[in-house]
Amino acid sequence: MPAPVFGLAPAWLLSPQGTPVADALVLSHPEQYERLRVACPEAAPTAVLAGDPCYDRILAARPYRERFRRALGVRPGQRLVLLNSTWSPESLFGDGGKAPDGGDVVAALLGRVADEFPVDEYRFAAVLHPNIWHGHGPGQIRAWLDRARRGGMALIDPLRGWRQALLAADAVIGDHGSVTFYAAALGTPVLLGAVPLDALDPDAPISAFMREAPRLDPDASLAAQIEELVGRHRPLPGPAEFTTSVPGESAVRLRKLFYSMMGAPEPGRPASLEPLPLPGHEAAAATVPLRVLSRVGPGEVAISRWAGSRPEAGSDPGGELHIAVHEDTRDVDQLDLADVIFREGAPDDPRFGSPSVWTAEVLRRHRGCSLAAYVTGPSACVVRVRGEAPLRLVAVPVTDAEAPSTAEDVSAAEDVSAADPAAYASALHAWLTTGGHDPAAAGRRLARTVADGLTVRTGARLHHVRVVPLTPPETKG
Repeated sequence: MPAPVFGLAPAWLLSPQGTPVADALVLSHPEQYERLRVACPEAAPTAVLAGDPCYDRILAARPYRERFRRALGVRPGQRLVLLNSTWSPESLFGDGGKAPDGGDVVAALLGRVADEFPVDEYRFAAVLHPNIWHGHGPGQIRAWLDRARRGGMALIDPLRGWRQALLAADAVIGDHGSVTFYAAALGTPVLLGAVPLDALDPDAPISAFMREAPRLDPDASLAAQIEELVGRHRPLPGPAEFTTSVPGESAVRLRKLFYSMMGAPEPGRPASLEPLPLPGHEAAAATVPLRVLSRVGPGEVAISRWAGSRPEAGSDPGGELHIAVHEDTRDVDQLDLADVIFREGAPDDPRFGSPSVWTAEVLRRHRGCSLAAYVTGPSACVVRVRGEAPLRLVAVPVTDAEAPSTAEDVSAAEDVSAADPAAYASALHAWLTTGGHDPAAAGRRLARTVADGLTVRTGARLHHVRVVPLTPPETKG
């Protein structure tokens, strides 16, 4: 006997007396009716084709994708990869996500995210089904994902934020859950980390999708798989076709159904769904120590920052390695080993005195640190090089030959799309220390940088950075 179809079997749809428990069973596509008719013919007369309001809300919010990306701290040029798991034992977060050696795929993925993906080029987020949160408890979920979160991974609210994160994503690693299927329906590249075909109705569209979609290879490079997935992606037609047969019509159809069941006339105003809200901003700050590989080339400094073990020493014969550590790191012993210490905050936060006061305090406390950086906004920071007055680093358009050069003028450029300003601080450190720690040479380089600016490369993107001495009132302390 075949396994009962989840949601369509008599156990879910009929009372002990064998009558339908629902007056109306809402379906999103006619193919569901055909499977209902076979699985539970007694309930077939209650079926109503009314679309998918959840998917309609997602479709309506598509124009706001860039806002959702900015809310998640995704910067221009970064790729957002979403890890998604439904709640069954066969899910990615359950026993279905197992490596060939019996290890946990999710645990392996989290470690490889830190080791294989530079933090300035990739942003990761996790969407876990509400039942996972309920079954294990929020404290346990956060504990399991603690290291990944401190490495910059966002943990998405399972009820209010997952749709926005889905719209923002460039790729999804998932399983047989509805979020993964919605991603495929949107045309987003999907890599399957758990494929429990035996647990699915073989005639359901999700089964067909899972037989065709690319699968995660736990033994291969995750970074290479994501690159290939995005580069060679061609959307499968099934998910978009079968998610709903009446896209954009669910509000009208559902309201008509509800008022007819109440025996009341519909309101005269148009039926509508609540728009997806814009989530609060979630910074992508990594508080684990970052290994920073830099290469000083003609006219630019290339920077890649890693929250895991990479890059290995000697992995780039022409590169230099230094350590950058967030002041709020849990790895407090690393602060005394850091070349760069940074944090972010409002420039007028009284707890830190001012960016100038904070940078001076950090260099006094940590004698091995060469540069302190206080990130004041999305494209600017205040830095202090040991033995020098504080400076302001701010991103300006690469093509702007007449970019502002004073502290007053530079505020107008702060809406420039930029990398994490802490990356600029590491680039400045690399530029000043290239060839060794020679104070005289560093002083000459610093003077040239104030005059000419600094060009920083993160991945494939270039960022031009102005280096501006602070005005006298800001240098006090």
